[in-house]
This record gives sequence, C-alpha cells and structure tokens, in this order.
Amino acid sequence: MQFIDQAEIEVVAGNGGDGIVAFRREKYVPAGGPAGGNGGRGGSVIFNAIEHLQTLLDFKYAHCFRAENGGRGGPNNRTGKNGSDRIIEVPCGTVVYNADTGEMLGDLVKPRQMLCVAKGGKGGLGNRHFLSNHNRAPEHALPGLPGEQLRLRLELKLLAEVGIIGLPNAGKSTLISALSAARPKIANYPFTTLIPNLGVVRKPTGDGTVFADIPGLIAGAHQGIGLGHEFLRHIERTRLLLHLIDITAADPIADYQTIQQELQAYGRELPERPQILALNKVDAVDQDMIDEVSTYLNQLTQVPVFSISAVAKIGLDALLSKIWQSLDQLSVADCSKAAVNLQQSTFKV
Repeated sequence: MQFIDQAEIEVVAGNGGDGIVAFRREKYVPAGGPAGGNGGRGGSVIFNAIEHLQTLLDFKYAHCFRAENGGRGGPNNRTGKNGSDRIIEVPCGTVVYNADTGEMLGDLVKPRQMLCVAKGGKGGLGNRHFLSNHNRAPEHALPGLPGEQLRLRLELKLLAEVGIIGLPNAGKSTLISALSAARPKIANYPFTTLIPNLGVVRKPTGDGTVFADIPGLIAGAHQGIGLGHEFLRHIERTRLLLHLIDITAADPIADYQTIQQELQAYGRELPERPQILALNKVDAVDQDMIDEVSTYLNQLTQVPVFSISAVAKIGLDALLSKIWQSLDQLSVADCSKAAVNLQQSTFKV
C-alpha cells in the first residue's frame, strides 16, 4: 500500500433548500392563509477518524467532496428534506488546516473523533413566516443559504509512543522487526526505508506499545535535504525517542551530533523530548571500541547508553526494560501535570 501523509482537497457543504410561496386551498377553509414550507438544511462535510486507516491514499485520487443540498419546501407547511451529511474517513493522527489561511481547524487523534469542516446552509423560510396583521397573504419566501466551501490541507502525523531515529543504515528497520511483527524492507544501503514503519511491541503486562521507525535523517534534513524532512512531523507526537547509532560508522559521535542538530533546527519541542541512546551492531566491533564510545556519549549527554545488536538480538531485553520504565515515568509526570493544571483552574474559578 502506498504511503501518503499529505493531501489537499476541496470540501463543499450542501446549500439550504428554498422556502416556497403557497396557500391553503381546502374546500371548507375559505381563508386558508399562507402555507409555504421552509427549505431543508444542506448537508455538512464531516471528518471521522478511523483507527485501521494508516494513510491519506484515498485523497490522491479524489480531490472534491460534496454534501447533499437541502430539499425545497412544500405546500401545507411541509419542510423540505434535509441534505445528507458527507462523512469522510481519515486516519487517526490527521491534522486539518485551512489551505488558504493556514489556520488549524482540528487534530483528529482519537478513534471515532469527528470534525465538521464545512457546515451546510440553512433552509430558506416559506411565506407562512411572513404572515402579520399588516400582510395577511404574503407572497414572498426566502432562498436557502449556500453551504460553506473550503480548500483544506491534510497532514498525517503517526500516533506512536516511541520514535526510532538515526542516520540511514543505522539499523532502525532491523530493530523494529526484531522487537515486533513488523516486516519492513531491509538492505545494506542507505535509504532502504522510504516510508515510516509502525510496529507494536508487547510489554510484560501484555499491553501493546507502538514504535515508529522514522526514515533516515541526514544533515540538512530540516531544510528539505534527503528523506527525513518529509517525516520529521511523525515524531512530533512521540513521547520518547530511541536514538540508534551505528557503532561501525566512521565517526559514531559525529553521527549522533548530526541528528541532534537536525532536531534542534526543526524545533517544535523535539530537542526537549526524552531520549534513549543505543549503540547498534556491537557484535561487529571489539569491546574497547564500545566502551570508548559509550563513555564519551554518557559524559556528553548524562543519559545511559545501551549496547545492542538488532541482528543478533543482543541487549534488547535491557533496552526494552529502560523504555518501559521511561514511559511509566512520563505517564506519572503527565498525571501530576494534569492534576496541577486542574487545581490552578479550580483556584481561578
């Protein structure tokens, strides 16, 4: 399946139906009066977040989505039929922007979360609404109002708790295939991964945690160089970053610094995101090399540095244990922050 994470579409809500001019004509009602019904409302365009969708591929082939117009009012005070809403299914994690103004209209992160992006027009009033002591037989009605029409830009940001980052060929795809049931394309050359890969890793408790393998970043990625700039947005939602470093590279320290510089340049709170460092491919070098690089990185970052081999499955248990511990600590911190915010808002009231 082709991975599409950006799209631009047009949405057109339905127009409201026209009100009509009509009078009662029953045989035994000599002064029946006005009886023109109102028009029905136009249908709205609504986004619905669906959990099983993972791409915006549908919007590559369909660019305009219209809701149904409202029906015209009828005689005997009958209101016209309301237009049907147009429900558009999108993946969870879709962010909706007004393409003309850049305003964010909504962020659909929860399954079955809905967002009305274009509201249908109101139906026009029939002539019965204009009856008064001064006008006992009104002969005018109002047309329906037009529905909203917008150009939208859709961006998909994957929902994953752990984002695996690193330079091309650092072993990210191999790691996610070793930890989960995901089977990404793997080869011994850079840019094997052209799209983000998701894998569900089981905790000891049995719960599943989503890991995202982000395609390789390179120097200048934030400026549009290489593949990484296309996918940096996908790690904005992650709670924890797993930075994978190829210890067999010519300069592992420089590789680490390259990725950190790209995160700093991209911004959006990514530099402050908690990170875990892991030296990969340790089965291909001697222990002295591992100790030297680990010590330097530990002194530089003040965080533990794990030594693993995704291919040989060395050190994965210790790495996962640290990931689960870090996620639990983040959950506690989030709960504490929410409690403080609640107390502050209550105090203000």
